[in-house]
This record gives sequence, structure tokens and C-alpha cells, in this order.
Amino acid sequence: MGRNRIRDLSLVRGRQEGVCLVQRAVAAAGRDPARVHVAPACYVCVGESEAVALDKRAVIQATARDVDALVLLSEVLNYDFAKKPIDEPFSDEELAELSFQGFRDRVIRHSGKRNPTVRDFITVSGRGTVKEHTMFCGNPQQVADQMEEWFTAPACNGFVLAASSMPGAYDDVVRLLVPELQRRGLFQKDYAGPTLRDNLGLAIPRAADWHAARRALVR
Repeated sequence: MGRNRIRDLSLVRGRQEGVCLVQRAVAAAGRDPARVHVAPACYVCVGESEAVALDKRAVIQATARDVDALVLLSEVLNYDFAKKPIDEPFSDEELAELSFQGFRDRVIRHSGKRNPTVRDFITVSGRGTVKEHTMFCGNPQQVADQMEEWFTAPACNGFVLAASSMPGAYDDVVRLLVPELQRRGLFQKDYAGPTLRDNLGLAIPRAADWHAARRALVR
């Protein structure tokens, strides 16, 4: 078993544990875990062959720039990252200003620094690169294998596809990957209804259910 395969299995197991944590939290809040779907963001880099996909990924990785990360970090954290030198640590006061505290805390945890620098935020977050989320890369069969493994583990209930590059990323998915997923019965061939709720298989919530859940929490 190769090193990449071991890493992939570890990632799937980690996601399984994450799904279990979400389900327990949902149940503790008085809701039905089966009605809450977990869909992580991911990238898909698919090509007619594995070699084509790997070449695409290399080009995408080579075109990432720090300035792109700074723009996206500023957007998500509501802070102008361009006004600080890249290797200057954030003060406690500046860290407290960042709006997305979970994001900030993850950078602190993974950098091992109480006061990380702008560069630490770029490196740890992967913003502006395809390192920010899991990437499924390969020919249509390989990518479908990877996604099916996550789905059936289950490490998720579905995926939110982030664009690895524009234009073309979603075109490749529709042209190459979707037919393979449909062949395996993992992707619909028709819409279940006219609304997003219909197509996600989500029931319309009832006010009575909400009130019952609130009463359960108060006890």
C-alpha cells in the first residue's frame, strides 16, 4: 500500500469521525441526524487520462500567487491583510478583530504559534490554492472511485464542488465525471423537483418539530 493510499484512508477515517460528531450534536439538539446532510467542499481535477489530470493540477498549482491568498483571507476574515508585512506576527488585539474565529484558531493551532504571521495564515489556510480543500484528481474512473469511497464510508452525504480553475473546471466535471457517477448510480439523471430542497431530499420543517426540540433543550 503506497504512502498516498495510507494518507487517503486516514483522511476518510477523520471525516467519518467528523460526521459522527455532527450527528451526535444534532441529536443532542433534539433533531433527527438523518435529516442533516454533511457536504464538504472539495476540488475535482479530472482529465481524459491520469496524465492529463496531473498536468492540469501542476499548472493550477504553479499559478497560485500570495496576493490571491491575501485577497481571499481579507474577504473571509474581514481584515486588510495587505497592510501588514508578511512575516510580522499579529498582536493579540489584531487577532481578536478577526471575524472568523474558528478559522483564526485553526491557523494558531496548526502553525504552533500564539501569534501567527500573515505568511502563516497563507500557508496553513491554503487560501488561493487547491490545498484549501481535498482534491480528487485523475481520470473519470479514478475520481469516481475516490468520491464513492468517501460517500459510502460514509465520510459525507455529498460534496460542494469548488472550482480549481476558471474557466473549464465545471465543464470538465460535467463532460467527464458526471457520466461515470451516473453509471454507478451516484448522481441523478433527472431532477426530483423544482426546488433545491426537493433535490437535496430535505423535508419541509414543521413548526411543531421546532417547538418540541426547544422544549427538549429547556428540560
